[in-house]
Amino acid sequence: MNTPSIGIVSIGTYLPKTYETSEEIAKKSGIPQEIIESKLGFSQKPIPGPDDHTCQMGIWAAEQALEKGGVDRLTIDLVIYIGEEHKEYPLWTAGIKLQEAIGAVNAFAFDMQQRCGTMVMALKVAKDMMIADPEINTVLLAGGYRNSDFIDYSNPRTRFMYNLGAGGAAVILKKGHPHNLVLGSHIITDGSFSEDVAVVAGGTKHPITAEAIEQRLNYLDVMDPVGMKARLEQKSMDNFLKVIHRSLAKSGYTAQDLDYLAILHMKRSAHRYVLAELGLAEEQSYYLSEYGHIGQCDQILSLELGLASGRLKPGDVTVLVSAGIGYAWDACTVRWG
Repeated sequence: MNTPSIGIVSIGTYLPKTYETSEEIAKKSGIPQEIIESKLGFSQKPIPGPDDHTCQMGIWAAEQALEKGGVDRLTIDLVIYIGEEHKEYPLWTAGIKLQEAIGAVNAFAFDMQQRCGTMVMALKVAKDMMIADPEINTVLLAGGYRNSDFIDYSNPRTRFMYNLGAGGAAVILKKGHPHNLVLGSHIITDGSFSEDVAVVAGGTKHPITAEAIEQRLNYLDVMDPVGMKARLEQKSMDNFLKVIHRSLAKSGYTAQDLDYLAILHMKRSAHRYVLAELGLAEEQSYYLSEYGHIGQCDQILSLELGLASGRLKPGDVTVLVSAGIGYAWDACTVRWG
């Protein structure tokens, strides 16, 4: 039996109109603006306005993808919410709300979560479900991100997360679609980092209290920053490269075939290291210095910017690569065009 092809019909993004600049963050954090721009690697980032709620930003991105792809929402069979757990309400299935908001009345929906790796992981999950189930032919992946709400600029332990922003992203997949083919994926997770980064208060171990808020335990924190850096830094770079190489190999390619890398925003030196190890030029990716890190939306934003700038062209072999706190590394190869 021939395995059906799964192609990307269209993508969509949503970015808030409100931005926070490196100058403003420098004043709040005490880190020189030049360091924020040259080392942390961003000059500004979108932050949520009063109406930019997490699921809602995913809805707006989904509407854009539907319009661009000319997709009849009644033909959508499955909606996978790929946004953050931090959303309009706790203990709430955002995918079902997203399904209702776009009018995908013939679909079913569920939420997925792997921090900033969710979108890339969801591409694999959606593809596998579409191959396994003859009744799933069109899938929408969509969600939003605003974990910038959890950044305390007075906490230097979290400075590597000062780039967190806000936005939404969406992808529509279709079985038998001959363009933008979703190929092989590879995922690595390492639970030894699972409790290194968290919002301490608000769960069952440390319920939210007035005292917890006073101690600013309702913000993201790093429990052992020195130990985490020592354990993670080289392992993370190695795993970035490993998932990219394995994803390419599963797709019948090598790094020599790679034309464009849709990678999350990270510090500038790490970005350059990954490109150099893959033999890629700066123009074969897009460094998100004007956007910061919008969680699991980064790869779709990179695709849009790559297409708009002419860096991503028909026929290009591209890899979408992510990393999520916990720690997870994900890569998915797509033959564009």
